[in-house]
Amino acid sequence: MRLFVILVFGVTFIELVLCYIDTQNNNFLIKRNTEEEKRYKPDWEDLDKRPLPQWYDQAKIGIFLHWGVFSVPSFSSEWFWKNWQDPHGKVALFMSKNYPPNFTYQDFAPMFKAEFFDPNKFADLFKKAGAKYVVLTSKHHEGFTLFPSKRSFSWNSVDVGPHRDLVKDLGEAVKDALVFTIHCMNEQTYADTKLWPDIKQLITDYQPSVLWSDGDWEAKDTYWKSCDLLAWLYNDSPVKNEIVVNDRWGIGIPCKHGDFYNCADRYNPGRLQNHKWENAFTLDKKSWGYRRNMEVSDVLTMKELLNHIISTVSCGGNALINVGPTKEGTIAPIFEERLLDLGKWLKVNGEGIYGSSPWSTQNDTFNGNIWYTCVKTQYDAMNPTAIPSESDTVTAVYAFFLDWPETNTLILANATSLVQDYWRIQMLGYKGNYLDYKLLPNDRVAITLPGLEHVKSENAWTLKFVPPYSVSVVL
Repeated sequence: MRLFVILVFGVTFIELVLCYIDTQNNNFLIKRNTEEEKRYKPDWEDLDKRPLPQWYDQAKIGIFLHWGVFSVPSFSSEWFWKNWQDPHGKVALFMSKNYPPNFTYQDFAPMFKAEFFDPNKFADLFKKAGAKYVVLTSKHHEGFTLFPSKRSFSWNSVDVGPHRDLVKDLGEAVKDALVFTIHCMNEQTYADTKLWPDIKQLITDYQPSVLWSDGDWEAKDTYWKSCDLLAWLYNDSPVKNEIVVNDRWGIGIPCKHGDFYNCADRYNPGRLQNHKWENAFTLDKKSWGYRRNMEVSDVLTMKELLNHIISTVSCGGNALINVGPTKEGTIAPIFEERLLDLGKWLKVNGEGIYGSSPWSTQNDTFNGNIWYTCVKTQYDAMNPTAIPSESDTVTAVYAFFLDWPETNTLILANATSLVQDYWRIQMLGYKGNYLDYKLLPNDRVAITLPGLEHVKSENAWTLKFVPPYSVSVVL
């Protein structure tokens, strides 16, 4: 396995992301350029010309962890500190009912013990979930860091609370990627005195492969010196060949610049995008941080989770799934159950997810619960979300469906050309022969499915279309 670290720089907070990439099983290799390397100018026009490292496009599935002092009250959301400033809000009412007068947010820090935190258990869970990278909030918007920041004295996890470098502990267990976001202190000299030094410390100490930024609404990219930072990252940093960054680099920048776009929280456009993107969403529908008063109905069902993942990957995105650990350093059983069930599903259906590319159609035009991907032999680093071209060799097309038909007959509108060209149909998780089909009017095809009891998967299923021989074709 290879060590990847995802660093997240945020205009208003810092997140350090730990990322797991299983390079042995999935061949997510970083290719070193032995030729003369391009040096990027500190402007968006030139920075946008950088090819996307292949490992990120292939990974598809990541885990997001929002963890910090806000995990102690574990009420409302990870924005507890900010929401407390509203004297008439629910957080202020919660504090007045449950804590003594003059209790401050800083008083929560010693209670953030993480006494049950076992980074190896976290790593094992994320691997079983099928995740290929892990994102940890190394610093949220209130400034508390999960690493010994040289500019956050007495307000970090080494000096107070756990008395541990949580970033290092999880990084060593996960052996991969660190994401880091930065809290804005509203200082005119912030970029020089805080932002750059913190980023360089994290880049040097943890060797990240992703810089995932946030807090872009606080100031323009020129204030943060974003282009200068990215030029240094691409040209001279120790991770210049594998590092990727998102798009939250200042006001007006999201969905315009970056190796991959986040655009907004829970961004899932449901249609093909012309740039690599990522859907960061939460298992708890109401919060990124852990909430003690979370109810079962607040948590994504397994079918909802798979719908997010399948639709995202079909349209060229990565799925970044957030869970909030507790102040004790554990993951709630309901989150663990979802992740383990996801891992079981991916063991059967993952070949249509990992390393896949968008097909010519994403969502079936007859059945909206069917989504397509494909696998092609060529990788286009400048346009990884492109549909297959005439020069591409497509080795398989996958159709994911989220509802099992009562008649055991699945009707598709966008796979007719495949069966007309004698592509064979398999079902992942079914040990039987190729499936039978019948051509219907209006260019549709009816596929006869096996009995549901003979298929391993639950909640979503996958058809695999394979060509009768290796062929280059426009699909």
